[in-house]
Amino acid sequence: MAFGDSLTAGLGLSPEESYPARLQEKLLLSGYRYRVVNAGVSGDTTAGGVRRVEWVLKSKPDVVILELGANDGLRGLDLAETRANLDQIIQRLLAGNATVILAGMKLPPNYGADYTKAFQALYADLAQRHGIPFIPFFLEGVAAKPDLNQADGIHPTGQGYAVVVTNLWPVLEPLLKK
Repeated sequence: MAFGDSLTAGLGLSPEESYPARLQEKLLLSGYRYRVVNAGVSGDTTAGGVRRVEWVLKSKPDVVILELGANDGLRGLDLAETRANLDQIIQRLLAGNATVILAGMKLPPNYGADYTKAFQALYADLAQRHGIPFIPFFLEGVAAKPDLNQADGIHPTGQGYAVVVTNLWPVLEPLLKK
């Protein structure tokens, strides 16, 4: 289950170009028989994610790639609330017997050094606290690269999502069974 916001949903692209679709293709080519569900909702915040956890759990996912929080940060929301929401989502997913991979995010520097540093750190702290696999930055190698992002400079192109899947794979594959 790919659980996130517009970065998961694939905003601005055809469904086949989104990272969940590209991940599905990678799984099949690698001999894994998993079905990837795209549970990305554009504009979603961690509060919205809390409201959607039960819906996600109804699918009984083996693995959930949790990518939420970017919209919280871009809106300058209280980091204690973002952390509490992510913590609740992780706890509920783990209680539902899902393996959770937490995808960290970073913010542009215009939010101030203290806020951006604390925002980035909350992901690593939560991953360590729960002992879950962690991707430090979901858009590593993609962010700020015009050729890998759409015109808005925020959302990846299909090529950008190919990089996301390449980065995700070493964290995901050890959790899979053929």
